[in-house]
Amino acid sequence: MKFLNKMERKFGKYAIRNLTKYIILTYIVGYVLLLISSYSSFNVLSWLTMNPGAIMRGQVWRLVTWVLMPPGSLDVFTIIMLICYYQLGSILERTWGAFLYNVYIFFGLIMTVIGAFIMYFAGGALLIEMTGGMLFSTYYVSLSIFLGFAMTFPDQQMLFMFIIPIKIKYLALVDVVYLVYNMIQGGWVSRVMIICSLASTILFFLGTRNYQRFNPKERKRKKDFTKAMGYGQARGGGRVAKHKCAICGRTELDDPNLEFRFCSKCNGNYEYCQNHLFTHEHVK
Repeated sequence: MKFLNKMERKFGKYAIRNLTKYIILTYIVGYVLLLISSYSSFNVLSWLTMNPGAIMRGQVWRLVTWVLMPPGSLDVFTIIMLICYYQLGSILERTWGAFLYNVYIFFGLIMTVIGAFIMYFAGGALLIEMTGGMLFSTYYVSLSIFLGFAMTFPDQQMLFMFIIPIKIKYLALVDVVYLVYNMIQGGWVSRVMIICSLASTILFFLGTRNYQRFNPKERKRKKDFTKAMGYGQARGGGRVAKHKCAICGRTELDDPNLEFRFCSKCNGNYEYCQNHLFTHEHVK
């Protein structure tokens, strides 16, 4: 996580805001192309799939366009799923910050591409060519949004079947059990697809072992503690701080190496430390 924190300070300002909106947009475009292909003799999607063999023959656009592949048929449940993913993803972005959410999503996409090439060179070239690369979609990457939300808000309740209230961590546990079952029964192809596509979930959380700071309860505890200490009061003998970050509440008395700046894009006098200057949500 220290590495990610350094990267966030350097490149956080380049993070794509409202990334979930663009993810949902790719789904919509994919379903439109699927509809067009169903009424035409020309299959547009066949030229957009993740096909390592075709990529090595010069069709490099497939490295990007495969994200347009819809994960399934379009029905009412798919529409509900898209709405749900949009809500969950938007909450995650606000909780983690745009940069870390970008890393989480794009790492999963990149690992899916790597997994496709692993399958191709490990003996799955014939299967990929026979299916035209239709094996690969953003299904598991989108599922990682749900799993990430469940790990961040484990006690959040959802209405299962729109009727039964159930904590989201139990729904995530069912998904994990189902994924493990697919890995066992589906052979090495399924294992590569699942592990690579969900690598962001596996590594970003379990590998770092430092995701407690994203827990809303922990963030609330820190905010309440800062508020209880009084605005501008620090731990060092009652001295009054001159600077205070509007996000984390730290002052120059907490760390003399911290730098503070006011944000010109926020509506009001909001001051931020170097860790949150480029990653905070602007106050309008």
